[in-house]
Amino acid sequence: MPTPLRNHLITRSQNPADLLNGATRLFGGAISTSPLDELCGGDHELRGVAAHDFAVGYFASPLGVRVASAKGHGRGSYFVNIGVSGAISASCGGLRATLDEATAGVANPGDTQELRPLRSRRTRCLGLRIDATLVDQEFAALTGHPPVSTVRFDFALDLAKSKGRAVRLLVRSLLEQLDSGDPLFQRAELQRSQLRCLVTALLLAQPHSHTGQLHDGPRPSYPRSLRAALAFIEANLAERISLDDIAGAAGCSPRTLSSAFRGRLGLSPMSYVRNLRLDRIREDILASSDPVGTIAYRWGVSHLGRFAGDYRDRFAELPSDTATRR
Repeated sequence: MPTPLRNHLITRSQNPADLLNGATRLFGGAISTSPLDELCGGDHELRGVAAHDFAVGYFASPLGVRVASAKGHGRGSYFVNIGVSGAISASCGGLRATLDEATAGVANPGDTQELRPLRSRRTRCLGLRIDATLVDQEFAALTGHPPVSTVRFDFALDLAKSKGRAVRLLVRSLLEQLDSGDPLFQRAELQRSQLRCLVTALLLAQPHSHTGQLHDGPRPSYPRSLRAALAFIEANLAERISLDDIAGAAGCSPRTLSSAFRGRLGLSPMSYVRNLRLDRIREDILASSDPVGTIAYRWGVSHLGRFAGDYRDRFAELPSDTATRR
């Protein structure tokens, strides 16, 4: 693979502190030297690109690092690390793997990783940070409902198998897009589309805590009443919606509706409304300069204090924290 992100140099230095500072700015969280390593000399290079829901970096360094969970990125982030040349000894939550061109490592929100180069001082690797909300959105696109708990991937991802090769090809495609000089490929819409494809491939390729809910074939259809309820919610999300309103649109009793939601989606109708509304508000906060209160009212929120608490529970930050990353 040619040197990726060639036009996105962050630092090239013989001072390892420059690498650590640059990586922290790129990925967030806490990135420090591994307690098993030291601030070794040599050349340290970092290239990278960051957006509000992802970041990708290319590292060329003999330095071993500890990467703690990133804060200030919604509900947390996933990290995918892939060797470009040489090999890296990686550990995460008691699990170990050797990362190279055939094996990647996937760290979940809240995890702390130890990454140490092996055998060669010419180690090169890629790191990709993916916002947890993006994983939730692609999971919902595959299943028809958001995950009821955090998706937790297995650590070692085999890139030599067919599904793993798809992930590797999509990573390379994203890098080629970022390196392209064509202004079309620099548009955020195209970059996000490429990233969504990558996240979908990761969900289908790598075993995780919710794998059993994914199906290779078409999703089983929902009952007519549930389809009607979901369509009503989508069409009226900006209005005040009650359980009776949804049940009336679905043509069934509130108890029957609640049973269908819990059985098929794993949460109550009003929890579904709240989560979907919060997701849309978050998208608007990041995409516009409107005041948070204006956006919340636009989506049917009537009590800003309660809204702020619900938002923090879902995304692990306040709406004002999200607004600072516009």
